[in-house]
Amino acid sequence: MLSAAPQARLEEDLAAVEALLMRPAATAKELADNLAQVYEEVFDVSLDRYDVAAVARDAPELMRAIFALRLKMRDRVADWHQRGFMSLNVQLALRNVLRIARYATDMLGELNIRYAQLEEGAPTLRGFRGIDVNTLVSPAFTTGADLPFQSGDLLLMRGMHHNSAAIARIGNVDSQFSHIAIVYTDENGVQWVVESLIEEGAIINPLDGTLHHGLGRCVVFRHRDHDLARRAAAEIDEIVRRSRAPGGRRIWYDFSMELQGEKELFCSKLVRLAFARASGGAVLLPTFTTRFDMVNRDFLDRIGVTARETFAPGDIEIESDFDVVAEWQDYRVTSRLRLQDLIMDKLFWWMDEYGYKFHEDFAIRLVGLFGQASSELSDRAKQLVAEVIPKVPPNMKRSAIQAVAMLHQTAQPLLAELQTLERQNITQHGRPLHPREVYNHLEEMRERARGRIGYLVGKA
Repeated sequence: MLSAAPQARLEEDLAAVEALLMRPAATAKELADNLAQVYEEVFDVSLDRYDVAAVARDAPELMRAIFALRLKMRDRVADWHQRGFMSLNVQLALRNVLRIARYATDMLGELNIRYAQLEEGAPTLRGFRGIDVNTLVSPAFTTGADLPFQSGDLLLMRGMHHNSAAIARIGNVDSQFSHIAIVYTDENGVQWVVESLIEEGAIINPLDGTLHHGLGRCVVFRHRDHDLARRAAAEIDEIVRRSRAPGGRRIWYDFSMELQGEKELFCSKLVRLAFARASGGAVLLPTFTTRFDMVNRDFLDRIGVTARETFAPGDIEIESDFDVVAEWQDYRVTSRLRLQDLIMDKLFWWMDEYGYKFHEDFAIRLVGLFGQASSELSDRAKQLVAEVIPKVPPNMKRSAIQAVAMLHQTAQPLLAELQTLERQNITQHGRPLHPREVYNHLEEMRERARGRIGYLVGKA
């Protein structure tokens, strides 16, 4: 157990967590129990246990220590898998530990910049620029300069919209990531990102533009077989370039999340296809899938998900054939991402526990109607009306457009209220809200709402 003494030292508590993590396990159940205990210990930690000034002073060192601990834990996955320990319970427990440890790093990063926030309309930072604590680099890949990307690197990303948080949380795994893409280096040394986006389908964008484009967090993964990774990038680049060329057949986004078929691709399925083609079918990602086990599939049905299990972006976190090269986050927005995650936790839990479902009104029906109509416009016209009419692909159902709109309209007021409460807590106590406090506030909001939370309707 962590120390209960006042003014505990975070360094000592981290050492206790590491000891728990390294505790031997003889069975999958023992390993799952060990990881569950690690999660509970980290979840129970709050900054009010420590001398905040001392923690602020040591924050960069502590952040790197937590990152190193996550790398050490992840390095054990191959051995656990070989020993037959990677049961579903172990997978979930491992993902929970990775997530809660990342939140701990975020909070230290926020403290390190004295809780500065990204101002409305201000540009986001360019990812992986410099060697400050926004970028945590694995010791094996440290160069002392900006991160050099390689062809075949995977970018695991998170944007700042509510639909990004929803994509990260709709499966049985509470991930912190909503998108994955692959880097391709062409014969001239120019680097590109090959990806599948909801609004564009499979597309190729400049790497530098992606790293400048409103990222909240991003992790770079590199396959240990570098030749395989380079072939994967070249294969998928060729497929997507042909599809975008005059006379080519566009590859639209696959809302079904099914792993079979190649006519439509969601982001992870594009990466899966790349490695499958490059390996002659020998490498089929992921090793450990995300499942859709929720009882209430109202939201999934509305957006068109038919799969029962899939390759979610966050699944790459526990692929042992990939190394974590580096991780980047903008600490001016990580608190927002965390609150969005916790909101989605509750919204989907309320759907399952209390039977909440989305109910559209006339305004939402208009959004669906005009959004679907906008899919017939040219790309130039779509850009011109983007502020009024959603930019959507022709294969996106009206119900999906409406679901995304209702999700945003439901989550945004909750986020605004939580952000106000968090700023008050920082002013009064010098720390952000603990996830437990956020959950409590959300439950109070649900009870106060008496059965209707935004566009979600259920029991009072």
